[in-house]
Amino acid sequence: MTRRPGAVAAIVLLCGAAPLLAQADTAQPIALHAGMVITRSVRVAPGRYRLSAPAALDTAAIVIRGDDVTVDFAGAVIEGIDPAAHPDRAAGVAIRIEGGHNVRVLNARVRGYKVGILARDVRDLTLRGNDLSYNWRPRLYSLVEHESLVDWLSFHHNEHDEWLRYGAGIYLSNVTGGDVRDNRVQDGMNGLLMVRSDSLRITQNDFSFDSGLGIGLYRCSDNVILQNRLDYDVRGYSDGFYRRGQDSAGLLMYEQSMRNVVAYNSVTHGGDGLFLWAGQSTMDTGAGGANDNLFFANDFSFAPANCMEATFSRNNFVANRLEGCDYGLWGGYSYDSKVVGNRFVRNRTAIGIEHGQTNLLAWNTFTGDSTAVNVWADSITASDWGYPRHHDTRSRDYHVDHNVFAGNRVAVRARNTIGLDVTRNVMIGVDSVAVLRDTSGSRVADNDTRESTGAGDPAPVLPTEYARLAPRADSGGILPATAPVERRPRSSIVVDEWGPYDFRSPKLWPLDSVRSVPLRLQMLGPPGTWHVVSRRGLAGISRTNGRVPDTVSVTPARTAGADWKLVVEYQGAATISPRGVHHSAGTPIRVAYGRYEPAVRWTARVFAWSDSTDPRNHPDAFAALLRGAPLTTLRLSRLDVEGYGRLLPGVPAERFALEATGTVALAPGTYTLRTISDDALRVWVDGTLKIDQWKPHESALGFATIAGGRHDLRVQYYQIDGWQELRLQIVRGADRSPGTPPSP
Repeated sequence: MTRRPGAVAAIVLLCGAAPLLAQADTAQPIALHAGMVITRSVRVAPGRYRLSAPAALDTAAIVIRGDDVTVDFAGAVIEGIDPAAHPDRAAGVAIRIEGGHNVRVLNARVRGYKVGILARDVRDLTLRGNDLSYNWRPRLYSLVEHESLVDWLSFHHNEHDEWLRYGAGIYLSNVTGGDVRDNRVQDGMNGLLMVRSDSLRITQNDFSFDSGLGIGLYRCSDNVILQNRLDYDVRGYSDGFYRRGQDSAGLLMYEQSMRNVVAYNSVTHGGDGLFLWAGQSTMDTGAGGANDNLFFANDFSFAPANCMEATFSRNNFVANRLEGCDYGLWGGYSYDSKVVGNRFVRNRTAIGIEHGQTNLLAWNTFTGDSTAVNVWADSITASDWGYPRHHDTRSRDYHVDHNVFAGNRVAVRARNTIGLDVTRNVMIGVDSVAVLRDTSGSRVADNDTRESTGAGDPAPVLPTEYARLAPRADSGGILPATAPVERRPRSSIVVDEWGPYDFRSPKLWPLDSVRSVPLRLQMLGPPGTWHVVSRRGLAGISRTNGRVPDTVSVTPARTAGADWKLVVEYQGAATISPRGVHHSAGTPIRVAYGRYEPAVRWTARVFAWSDSTDPRNHPDAFAALLRGAPLTTLRLSRLDVEGYGRLLPGVPAERFALEATGTVALAPGTYTLRTISDDALRVWVDGTLKIDQWKPHESALGFATIAGGRHDLRVQYYQIDGWQELRLQIVRGADRSPGTPPSP
């Protein structure tokens, strides 16, 4: 519903421009309408406003300008699209703040936009009590069994606001000073993105369950990020199949972001917990870095990739918790960094640093990590990029002191390193204290070695000089890992086609490959009960009711292809749907899981091409090659391969082509033929070219709409080298969700 402003506000129309709210009696609330420009302090009338915004991000549904302006939205809801619509249809900016000093935006509820709040060139900005959840997020195309690189993110360039292609709950550009407090951004892609913004205090926000970043900084310095929840900001994870994170992260700090204080935050289950990178300017010149940041007493646990990744920079990591990751800290090319008083627990490698210099690793505990500390350098350093031409890249001068190692296979491993002190540590139940290779100037001495671990194992005391770095925490604020969901293991992460599951609604999800027979399904959600209300295409089911959480096994009927569905009804605690719809306790809610894959018996002929038949340079010769004798012929039930190397029997890893033909029979209706390819693809339906992506490209989507009936399909694909990806699916309906925007 759109409310029209009345006598409570003075509206001035200037030469056909957007309505300008020039004067307002703040004692009386105003109504909102699209195109409004607010220049004075106002309070908004409660209600739900459907305000469309132009797709261009240089304008907005509501614009705020001026100095000393407070806009209290008083809980009013601003919607850009129908809440039931797919979130990748969201567009435009809801609230745009243009310049000014001492601007305050309070208590807004914004959903259904590409960007919730965008502020530029503001001094002393306050954003408090706003809920910017359920805004834009892309469809993901990584499956249960394997990922797709079409979902991979790239935040490396943002000199021209390239990050805006990824959307955000809050986007700040050139903002100096202010307070971002008690805001919420969930079930979108990014929580808070900051560009060239400094001296802000960012506290007690909840930017969790987003499919990109919780907080991202680019050229941002001197900010305080304190007591926030940045949990489950993740993509690129499927338990038991892959765990790469695809450059999602709870906290990202890029390109000369310096002197920031990050303390007491819960940053668990992100693609990375922390992802810090010096930036392209450092890569090119060797100068600068994302330096002198303090990370104090945060929880960065249970990331699919790294609890903390911090590279090409100098920083302090003090008293953090890092549990259950591949790397507790990946610190490639880090120098002069202090890693002090942290707790590393059950990581594959607790600390891994290549080409690092003069780093202090002290007063930490390492419990159950396979390798606790691993430092090394390549014997020959690449010189075809700027950094090693301008910066020392030897692995040298490490101090590993006063740590407690417990239950590790290897405490310290070093290769091609100069200068390594391993002294005054406690080693408890460690298989190998030090494994050194091509390492000189090492000293392993004065360590206390014991046989077994126990409840009385010592823990290092944080030295006073580091303890005094502790920022003052706000009383009653968020502290790390205080909610039960934050202490669940990494295997609790579930990422579906719209992002991370937030545990607030019932969900059916596979425990195994979706092609397993029988297939085990998890019944996830808040406490409650469930029972089957319908099933189609299933030959058997292990049970028809139970309590949540639970597991049920289903056996699809033996038919050509797959077309089955299980629908269950949940009843229990209060829930919030993935689109933000609230249901009170006891409300029956139906959820479903199924699979549709029409049968296609593919005959795939494989050819090896050479320079003389290269499809990029000799299309006629390549066409003649495909008319000749194949290298091998395969019978396939699906076109679905991805990865590196030899993926199909008899097929080389590179410089090959595939031509596949098959027939599909579809019931009456509308369908979408959807492809993902890398390097090149063409698809014909009944002799008509429908998808033409014949120029080499990274993983990219293709679409064609087809009707029901019987169709002859022909697919041509060629691979050059490196990553290969070929997927063809037929899905019901007309759906061309474009996925994650590619790198600029």
